[in-house]
Amino acid sequence: MVRFINRTYEMALLSEEWAKKGARFFVIYGRRRIGKTRLIEEFMKGKNGLFYVAEDTNKAVQIRELKEKFAGFFKDDLLKRLDITNWGDFFAYLEKIVPRAERFYIAIDEFSFIVKNDKGFASAIQKFWDSFLSKTNAFLLVSGSLFGVMSEDVLSSSSPLYGRRTRDMRLRELRFRHSCEFLDMPAEEKVKVYMAIGGIPEYLLRAKDYKGADEFFKKEFISRDGYFYREPQYLLSRELKEIKTYFTILNAIAYGNTRPTDIANFAGIGTREIYPYLEALEEFGFIERSVPITGDKKSGIYVIRDAMFDFWFNFVFKNKEYIEREQAKIEKTDLNAYFGKRFEFFIRDDVLPGLLPEARIGRWWYKDTEIDLVALEEEKAFFFECKWSDLKESEARGILAALREKAKLVGIKDNKAEIFGLFAKKIEGKEKLLKEGFMAFDLEDALK
Repeated sequence: MVRFINRTYEMALLSEEWAKKGARFFVIYGRRRIGKTRLIEEFMKGKNGLFYVAEDTNKAVQIRELKEKFAGFFKDDLLKRLDITNWGDFFAYLEKIVPRAERFYIAIDEFSFIVKNDKGFASAIQKFWDSFLSKTNAFLLVSGSLFGVMSEDVLSSSSPLYGRRTRDMRLRELRFRHSCEFLDMPAEEKVKVYMAIGGIPEYLLRAKDYKGADEFFKKEFISRDGYFYREPQYLLSRELKEIKTYFTILNAIAYGNTRPTDIANFAGIGTREIYPYLEALEEFGFIERSVPITGDKKSGIYVIRDAMFDFWFNFVFKNKEYIEREQAKIEKTDLNAYFGKRFEFFIRDDVLPGLLPEARIGRWWYKDTEIDLVALEEEKAFFFECKWSDLKESEARGILAALREKAKLVGIKDNKAEIFGLFAKKIEGKEKLLKEGFMAFDLEDALK
């Protein structure tokens, strides 16, 4: 088994809840491939309990499998032989055999599959919790990948289970410094892979046997037998109806249509009708709405947040015909343009929070003028440009001079000290710029 990487915060939260007295009900949710099952397995080590992974199958199979799990754990031959066909009878029997004082876990992975296939299950387990389990010392841990089901049928105020959980956790992808631990390739190649698939553990495992990004992209994305060739369809089909509409919207954004009106026109949908689709994609974490860090918050735009979806729509979706004919290739200029865009995300999410932990970070734009990143502290304002290229000293100085002029339009208040900076793959004359009061970071700095 691959070494368990990071999840220090999540493990601490689970351990903290486990250490509390009385019954606990812990809910974990997050997209598929994010590592929920592995987290639960690591948490359960050295603890007493039972673990069931639900399949996307019918009620009868799920009852039979869960019945066998409990029968095996409690060594109850009668339960194993009983013909139980509904959840009410199953939980009524458990009240007879589950100990009240003993600390043990009941972990149900892919809980959302059970709820999806039997809407009465949430009410049944709610009654079991209220009447019995909440009065024991049991640790009920459930997880699910179907975000819509977990949100509506487990976590929302309309769910029978609302108010029962003692803690919930949305598991998110790994940040770059931990994602690197999966990869055995040069530092710049690690950044390229990360900007293409993000910090999803299952995706990183697919990349770990490759020595460079280009080979990984060729075999896993632009091959009809590649792991990622059909991955977006699979993920969206598990969560959403009207898949063609959602694909068209994502494709519109990938093509640079970022405002709702432009996205709607591209998709052939009325502007008012586009918002529920955008809200759903944003809730699932596939896209994000971005607004200027200062100024008009109404002028928001939409960008693809999920790295794998962004890469896929840029290089797979529009080249499917060539991929099927085994004639597809990724042009270096297109790849560099993509990395130029994602480099800004990388700096925003993985680098600047470490450099400026107290700052509020975002983009800024007004009409045709934009600044890649602005970071605001109580007494300072930082302005940055991000360039996925090797810069000569003269080029770096030109970018910084233009940045200083653009910053005059931002309208920073409170007389904050203004500091200007640049991120690039390499910067000639970096030490000179630093001595002059600029912030200049190349890829080597960003990876420290």
